[in-house]
Parts: sequence; structure tokens; C-alpha cells
Amino acid sequence: MFKHEKRLLRDVRVDAPNPAYAALLQEQLGGPQGELNAALQYFAQSFRIKDKEIKDLFLDIAAEELGHMEMIATTINMLNGHDPNAMNATVGGVEAHVLTGLGPILGNASGNLYTTAYVDQTGDLAADLLTNIAAEQRAKVVYEYLYRQIHDKGVRETIDFLLNREEAHNTMFREAFNRIKDTGSNKDWGITEDSKLYFDLSSPGGQYFHANNPQPPSFNPPNQGH
Repeated sequence: MFKHEKRLLRDVRVDAPNPAYAALLQEQLGGPQGELNAALQYFAQSFRIKDKEIKDLFLDIAAEELGHMEMIATTINMLNGHDPNAMNATVGGVEAHVLTGLGPILGNASGNLYTTAYVDQTGDLAADLLTNIAAEQRAKVVYEYLYRQIHDKGVRETIDFLLNREEAHNTMFREAFNRIKDTGSNKDWGITEDSKLYFDLSSPGGQYFHANNPQPPSFNPPNQGH
């Protein structure tokens, strides 16, 4: 069950309308690394999780991502301003001026509509956690790119908050991953000879990495004292 509270997770503001940048920010609304996809992906993955604590984590983060989506959509709405002007619209921003009345669309910066094909779900908790860790890392990178391309202080404050939340989610998913050693696709890791081989197939080459003592992936836990 969901309940909508009529307030944003964190207030957003813009210094001035900027429709061209609104089109760029669409990437984090309806793109593959965007907030909508994160919310749907974590929610979909949660159905197969038997560990109650990790399931709760997935649902908490999924709900927060919906809050992030609301923040991004509100910011885009502000950046689009008040007067449709498709003649000056950039790629990805045309529909806002001719179809949605300047409202944000569920699409990316190129104007491609969101698709659930972006959702990555395997039913294997280890694989899904690694996918989510990578997704949070990619989302942070996209926010960093967006941050560099705007000087609007209000928009920068919002992006700074959101990219730091990506770090927090990444940390929590890593902590969850450390709890599931020897389960699912991590079970019986590195017990065959084939899992210990390294093929040096680049020329000129050199064996700079080794697989002679394979271990399942793990992450250093965050320092709880600081």
C-alpha cells in the first residue's frame, strides 16, 4: 500500500526558467539511470526476496526513489517556465512545448519515452544487488555530468542532494550484499579449475590479474564509528 504525502522529500527551487536544461534533466526522470526506473526496478526485485530485512531495504529505497522522481519532475516543471515555445526547443524538449503543456514527460533527454525494458531483474539476490550497486553508481555519474552543466544554484542544490542519496543507497546495497555470502549465485564460488583460469589474449600482453584464488565479490563495510 502506498500513501502520498503532499510535500516533497526535499524542497526544490530554480533561480530562473531554463527549458534547454529542463530537457537535459529529463534523463534522470525517464532515462535508464533515472529515478522512475530505480523505483520500479527495486520494487519489482523485492517480490522474490525472502530475507525480511533486505526486502524491507529494497522497498524503502524504492519508495524514496519515487520521492526523487517527484523532485526531478517538479524541477523540470519549474525550468520549463510558463510560455510554450517549440521554435526554440532543443532535442528532447519539443514534446513539452507541443504535447504536455510544459509538463515533464516520462522520457529521457532525447525525448525517448520510458520503457520497462530498462528494469533489470533476475530473481537471484546476489545478481540483483550487484545490478543495483552499479545502477546507483551510474546514476551518480549522470548527476555529476548534469551538475557541471548548470550554474543555477537552486538546481545545483537539488542535484547535490540527489547524488549524495545515490551514494547512501549504494552503501546500503553493498552492506546487504555482504550479508548473503554463500547463497544463490555466490554459492560454491571458485571450486572448479575453470573458475581459476586467466586467458592472456591481448598482444602484446602480460598477466596483470590473477584468478588462481577466486573469491565471491564482497565490499568493505562502512566504518560505523564515523
